[in-house]
Amino acid sequence: MPTYKYPFNSKLPKVPTSIFSVMSALAMEQNALNLSQGFPNFKSDSKLIGMVNKAMVNGKNQYAPMPGILYLRKAIGQKMELLYGVSYHPETEITITAGATQAIFTAISATVQKNDEVIIFKPAYDCYEPTIELFGGKTIAVQLNPEDFKIDWQLVKGLISDKTKMIIINTPHNPSGRILTREDMLQLEALLSNTNIVLLSDEVYEHIIFDGEQHQTAALFPALAERAFITASFGKTFHNTGWKVGYCIAPKELMAEFRKVHQFNVFSVNHPTQVALAEYLKSPNNYLELSGFYQQKRDLFLSLIQDARFKFTPSKGTYFQLLNFKNITTENDYDFAIRLTKEKKIAAIPISVFNENKLDTKVLRFCFAKTDETLKQAAAILCSI
Repeated sequence: MPTYKYPFNSKLPKVPTSIFSVMSALAMEQNALNLSQGFPNFKSDSKLIGMVNKAMVNGKNQYAPMPGILYLRKAIGQKMELLYGVSYHPETEITITAGATQAIFTAISATVQKNDEVIIFKPAYDCYEPTIELFGGKTIAVQLNPEDFKIDWQLVKGLISDKTKMIIINTPHNPSGRILTREDMLQLEALLSNTNIVLLSDEVYEHIIFDGEQHQTAALFPALAERAFITASFGKTFHNTGWKVGYCIAPKELMAEFRKVHQFNVFSVNHPTQVALAEYLKSPNNYLELSGFYQQKRDLFLSLIQDARFKFTPSKGTYFQLLNFKNITTENDYDFAIRLTKEKKIAAIPISVFNENKLDTKVLRFCFAKTDETLKQAAAILCSI
């Protein structure tokens, strides 16, 4: 094979292979239960799959419009009206993306310039920081309290400067499962009022919230909505992460900048899938019933491991559950995760990789978006440790 032998300076010299790729590959190699990467191991709704097939048969196989088909953008606008009573114009304020990660990447690339500062909260989804760095920005990381993952808004206030271009929030929060409350959002709104700071609100798990809690979207708070890119994922919502379809909503001025980048790094997104999703969204129960569906899985998983040596606080949202193993071993979380996969045949994600300075709090993240049988098998393993 040819070898590249010329001087080359990497734009991301410190970025390793994603922990999700590492753990999923190891799980496959070891024939282990994969509760590491966040994807369901059960089938998507056959009705939705049938709708995609119908769209293909009906000839929806060429480029979709750059911002997404209008029918789907209207359906998203109607969903925002139904759930939150807010209005986004489908033609100028909603764009269909190749998954939420692309939406996040595009929002950052469209706004962050060299030496701009972006405040993020750790543990954080691993695409935020490399994207900020790629476009010359500087990440200002706030390490969340590992006991409750609450945000110290006074600390955040002290970090805001004239260099602050963006703040990124994630609710429900991956990996902790914590949700931002109305009080959290009001405090953030007060901090950002009378600034020109952009908000990126990662809300991919908006339909997976437990115990009767309500999702506090940035769209509900006027001084946040006027400056917010809100990103969402149909893959997370409808159990088909491999389709890589999501969307971004934002005020038209921000969306105009977003589309300048979107048209050149993606241009358009899978056409027949868009047609199917637009049809599927016409039945609100397809997303309104998700919280109950996943709460049953959370509750089953936790009931099965209640006598295990792991300690936990029930997740409030997402389909992830953190388990603390400090009563089991003094190993660091990465080594313990590797050993669990090899010796016990169950894969999880070590949280330190998402923390500032790889802070090790003896916690692993497990995905419970699995069949009940898989959860029972996983629980049996965990209880044997």
